[in-house]
Amino acid sequence: MKNKIITLLNEKIPFLSQEDISSMIEIPPKPEMGDFAFPCFRLAKELHKAPPMIAADIANEIGELDFIDHIDVKGAYLNFYLRKDAFVKSMVEASAAENFGSSEEGTGKTICIDYSSPNVAKNFHVGHLRTTIIGNSLYKIYSKLGYKVERINHLGDWGTQFGKLIVAYKNWGDEATVKEKGVEELMRLYVAFHKAADENPELNDEARAWFVKMEQGDEEALAIWKWFVDISLTEYKRTYQLLGLDFDHFTGESFYRNMTGDIVQKLTDANLLTESEGAKIVDLEAYNMAPCLILKNDGSSIYATRDLAAIFYRKNTYNFVKALYVTGQEQKLHFAQVFKVVELLGNEWAKDQLVHIPYGLVSLDGAKLSTRDGNVIYAEDILLEAISKIKETINEKNPDLEDKDEVARIVGVGAVIFNDLYNQRIKDVSFRWEKLLNFDGETGPYVQYTYARCSSILRKAYESSDSSAFSAIDLANIDYSVLTDEASVDLLKEIIRFPEVVKDASEKYEPSIVARFAVDVAQAFNKFYTVNRINIDDEAVKNARLALVKITRKTLRDALDLLGIGVVEQM
Repeated sequence: MKNKIITLLNEKIPFLSQEDISSMIEIPPKPEMGDFAFPCFRLAKELHKAPPMIAADIANEIGELDFIDHIDVKGAYLNFYLRKDAFVKSMVEASAAENFGSSEEGTGKTICIDYSSPNVAKNFHVGHLRTTIIGNSLYKIYSKLGYKVERINHLGDWGTQFGKLIVAYKNWGDEATVKEKGVEELMRLYVAFHKAADENPELNDEARAWFVKMEQGDEEALAIWKWFVDISLTEYKRTYQLLGLDFDHFTGESFYRNMTGDIVQKLTDANLLTESEGAKIVDLEAYNMAPCLILKNDGSSIYATRDLAAIFYRKNTYNFVKALYVTGQEQKLHFAQVFKVVELLGNEWAKDQLVHIPYGLVSLDGAKLSTRDGNVIYAEDILLEAISKIKETINEKNPDLEDKDEVARIVGVGAVIFNDLYNQRIKDVSFRWEKLLNFDGETGPYVQYTYARCSSILRKAYESSDSSAFSAIDLANIDYSVLTDEASVDLLKEIIRFPEVVKDASEKYEPSIVARFAVDVAQAFNKFYTVNRINIDDEAVKNARLALVKITRKTLRDALDLLGIGVVEQM
């Protein structure tokens, strides 16, 4: 319907493109103000008339059409009131399509997303959840738009910290304990090193020496390092499995260690590398930034060097149209420096293809959780706690539910993810259990419950628990006049926004747009369900309303999937 109005207005206003008209069309805040509105202020300069006169002239020129009930002129606005049955028909037909919300804009294009990226030999703590959850949602959003997305876990698996860990292991560790306790023991050794180094600074020199050995390919150093990496990955993948996500590449900093020499050579050839206190830097004072450190004074590389190598490797390998980096706000300067260095090497694409996507901090609002060491809360603990609490609720309210453990996992993990993604990513996230697990608020469980309610309605109507028996939407036998009541139209108006929501979320790197859409659809559906009986004797009414239930169910499933959240058929 919007496209029909755009075409109609384009015929009357040829000096505006269809894209211009589309961007100008508004959805009035109240139904009594029309279904679509078009402001005429921009036309005054071209037509040399007052905007209200222009609006009146266009309305007269349009006249009567089969899909428009009437047009009101309110000041400088044209308010379009569509024929409800035609309007409803267009919305149902569009939203019933299997690929509703998808597009082909990304066909043949690749986007690289760098996210999660925990530091090896350290706990996957609650802070890592944010980058992992946001990055996974962006992967799903861009995939929905037809892009090929390379999911990259840029593990922090290289650097002087491994020299410290090797020293600690050789001094205070043993193989059996590391095998038994994994990352927990590696963390203990790391903390032990720092305590010892405070009293004996020479240990820091020893650690640097071991890292230089790693960079030079020393077999013993690399064997110990590889063992630590494997132990860490095993634990991280357990958390990823809980979250229901994966990566295409676990290519951490170490993957690029043999490419840093090329970066140093590029910078040398471009006369960008200067010496500072024995270290090699790129001076960025002209751009109001601190210098970008490339080589430390002992000749070893640093994470900026490896980030530069990663950018060029990914550009050459994947030919990305965008490379997104989902990390905390505290890394804003680091990425600004690295991206500027890429640009200074003569790569104009760095300006719009390299994007840092920052996010806010995580707080726990006094929640009492297992911390193991008193100051680090593991992501796995948060997820398992959420699952446990949902399981308690199920046992209390629906103890005979089938597959209780799986339902608790999907709802519990979904609650944590939704709590993170519901607010703008730049804002801080607070874990408050009473809000996070609420089945009645603007939460993941509320949206999942609404999906399950749709499934329940359909099971009863079709007397079948097999979702394949009631998933198909038969448009041939729908009486669209049944769906012209206010609650039905309001629900359809929310649903029909889905393609625009997906597009907007991709352009703003903002999964919260999808999360809020899911809540809006769930709320509109529950209002529709409250005022409209569905399983009734009148077949025409029943079939039309069941079609809307199916469309809602499909839209909620697809929206939750874009957030990395699963659905359950019963709760």
